[in-house]
Amino acid sequence: MTDNGDFAAFYAATFSSLCAQLYVHTGDMAEAQDVVQEAFTRALPRWSRLAEYDDPAAWVRKVAWNLATSRWRRMRTFTAFASRHRDSHVLPPTADRVALEAALAKLSQRQRQAVVLHYLADMSVAEIARLTDARENTVKTWLHRGRAALAGLLDEGVTSDA
Repeated sequence: MTDNGDFAAFYAATFSSLCAQLYVHTGDMAEAQDVVQEAFTRALPRWSRLAEYDDPAAWVRKVAWNLATSRWRRMRTFTAFASRHRDSHVLPPTADRVALEAALAKLSQRQRQAVVLHYLADMSVAEIARLTDARENTVKTWLHRGRAALAGLLDEGVTSDA
């Protein structure tokens, strides 16, 4: 992959998956699409070099994730963050989806990142460690604690609904 035609094919093959991963992290599809699009615009001028990588999508994912994290840090200082609304044409979420999103939102940022990347992006512990600049044992700890917290939070939702 060395020309812009290859970049277009790469973009088409990876954009949706990366948006889905970032959506779970951000909770906002428009935000997810924005950061993924920005990551691809940063990848294009570097494409001749990135095309030689074993997994150029990993580079784009890391840039998108970093952009999302930076935006989140800036947004949390504004009270307007809580007043955002979702697009009205989106179908209402299922009860399970609402429960899962609420539970994920209660995890720490690192636990949520590890869980999303491991289960949604199907990344290995080693890949997550490289992406986050953390040790593999640290990633394993994030995953363990994240799964345990999710299990408890989702069990609470089941028992409180009964």
